[in-house]
Amino acid sequence: MKDDDLPPLPDLGAEQTPLSDLIGPAIDAMPGLARIGASAWLHSAEWGARTTARTGFRLLKSMRDPDEASALLRDATEVVGAVTGVIRAVSSGVPLSRALSLTGDSMTPSLGAEPSTTSADEQLRRRGAELLERSRDVWDGSAAHPAFARILGELAPDEARMLLLLLQKGPQPSVDVRTGGPLGIVSSELLARNLTMIGAQAGVRYIDQVPAYINNLFRLGLIWFSPNPVRDPMEYQVLEAQPEVLDVLHGARFAKPVRRSVHLTPFGDDFCRRCLVDVEVSAGSFPEHATPENDSASK
Repeated sequence: MKDDDLPPLPDLGAEQTPLSDLIGPAIDAMPGLARIGASAWLHSAEWGARTTARTGFRLLKSMRDPDEASALLRDATEVVGAVTGVIRAVSSGVPLSRALSLTGDSMTPSLGAEPSTTSADEQLRRRGAELLERSRDVWDGSAAHPAFARILGELAPDEARMLLLLLQKGPQPSVDVRTGGPLGIVSSELLARNLTMIGAQAGVRYIDQVPAYINNLFRLGLIWFSPNPVRDPMEYQVLEAQPEVLDVLHGARFAKPVRRSVHLTPFGDDFCRRCLVDVEVSAGSFPEHATPENDSASK
């Protein structure tokens, strides 16, 4: 196709016309792959683009400049992804206005706007102001903590099973193994910490990874370790008979188990109810977990 056959570039100062009417014939004239990408860009950009003349000019320019055409296809992919992000955000409970605002910010470079010149501090203050504004929005019904989405991406499937066990079965027994001399009070040394049966009872796939799973759940603030035992002492008899506990007990003189327990934090309980069970199930009652006391969660 020669340049003489192309439609003339639009007058940016003229009255704006619908984007589809402006560049629809140009899209039809483009070769196969470029036409598909440009069509996707058109249908995605019409709903949110406030720079119709700028984007139309860019599309027509791409017909003369191969580099511009390649850049346009890349931007089309970003815009389509942004639209998909809005749909996912709204379906997960994010208010539509908030989803559109976030997506509009991410789409601005793709639609030909000038790059942002605000500093990092200014951007942080703007986000803080938006957060406070949302706190005053009585119509904002998003009750789930915003960290939940990130946490889901940092959990292994086995860890989700362990959390579900804690939610449904309540606090679980754990033991530390210490030495302490004949009286148990001299030269105390920690030999093993937080030995539990949570992994086995939850049916995890990689049982050897349970200590790492426990550490990660604690790091995310979903569980805490109480110095107090669970109410049923029979649970400790079963735990203390496990091979991994016996190996530590028999590996040192005067070793003894110290009975403790593992609990969900209030944050972890809310996470499990919102993310790991159905709405109807989450409304039911589950065993209660103790609240962390002072610095006991880090012991």
